[in-house]
Amino acid sequence: MSVVTEQHGAIITIGINRPEARNAVNSETAAQLVESFTAFDKDASLTAAVLYGIGGNFCAGYDLKELAYNTESLKLEQDVTKGPGPMGPSRMVFSKPVIAAVSGYAVAGGMELSLLADLRVVEQSAVFGVFCRRFGVPLIDGGMVRLPKLIGLSRALDLILTGRPINAKEAYEFGIANCVVPDGQALHHAIELAREISSFPQQCMNLDRSSAYYSTFDAHSFTEAMQYETKNGMQVIMEESVPGARRFNSGEGRGGKL
Repeated sequence: MSVVTEQHGAIITIGINRPEARNAVNSETAAQLVESFTAFDKDASLTAAVLYGIGGNFCAGYDLKELAYNTESLKLEQDVTKGPGPMGPSRMVFSKPVIAAVSGYAVAGGMELSLLADLRVVEQSAVFGVFCRRFGVPLIDGGMVRLPKLIGLSRALDLILTGRPINAKEAYEFGIANCVVPDGQALHHAIELAREISSFPQQCMNLDRSSAYYSTFDAHSFTEAMQYETKNGMQVIMEESVPGARRFNSGEGRGGKL
């Protein structure tokens, strides 16, 4: 299997398992990633997913060997609402958090997969970059959509136009990496982070998450974004906010303790 999943309580890890190709994604791997993420999003018992690469690299992008010699395998649905992207789950919208545990190379389409996640835990020796710039391969797995929103147009264009590599320190300064950890520890830290956010009232957290994405990508105006946020928030007041207020009133969480 080129994708390996493992459940850790309410957390699922999804590992790209093609270390001999620096976890470059071929059509088979893309299909397995879609299957794994679809199952995660549908499973109410799971609260978060961690995407990582097995063998020291996150993902080196799409498998250019397959593109060069087996173009029939790349059957791209051009209507993004009707089929997956070349890298697999890049067109999906998740209802729950996804964290990327990034080691080694996260380049070209691999960087795009990392941007699919809500958060990125990055090892010190990790490298990001639009390496496909050298070979005339476009980013069509959401990289040109998500990257400018995430780090701003100027910094995004720096990476898009030059194709240059950036290390973990610069990725953190840009806002691509949410935290930097020692080599070999990204997966462990990502799982712990997933457990931490899974301990919060889930309906409220996921609706707030949805509002943030809506205001960033879908809302046409400030008013529309505010209306969506208000509608979302009202859904949880009786179910989670009132019980939460009662817990606070009884002494829980005083002094900012999580």
